[in-house]
Formats: sequence, C-alpha cells, structure tokens
Amino acid sequence: MSRICQLTGKKPITGNNVSHSKRRTKRRFLPNLITKKFYIPELDKTVSLKIATSALRTINKLGVYEYLKRQEKAGFDLGFELKK
Repeated sequence: MSRICQLTGKKPITGNNVSHSKRRTKRRFLPNLITKKFYIPELDKTVSLKIATSALRTINKLGVYEYLKRQEKAGFDLGFELKK
C-alpha cells in the first residue's frame, strides 16, 4: 500500500540533506502514518484507515463520523459509503 493518508492526502515530499560543508543530496520526507481501526456508532461498523497523526488529532477533536462527513464533502474517496 502506498504511503498516502486516506483522509488528508498527505504523501512523501522530496528535499535535500545538507551536510556541514553544504553538500546537498536528495532525500524523502515521509508522512507520519498509522493504521487505525475506528468504530462508527452512527453506521454500526468498524473501518480501518491509514491516516496521518495530524488527522488523528482532528478526529479526536471533532469525532470520527463528523470528520469523515467533512472529508467526503471535500471530495476525498474514503473507500466506503457513509450512508445509513
């Protein structure tokens, strides 16, 4: 599976390692991803998502169902249906 957050769309970016002598070599900055299972009581089902930890903080603030509704409205493909 790719290293892309299913909810925010965060993915690896490229940059440079810069040594003390200012010599630059290419490197990748990877997003901080975790695989987490969420129970959605409104749908009475459990979903497994690969998300960035920044998205997890927002889920803790808003609630998983509200956050998923916002992301679906914004055009993200969640991979499952949110309808009851």
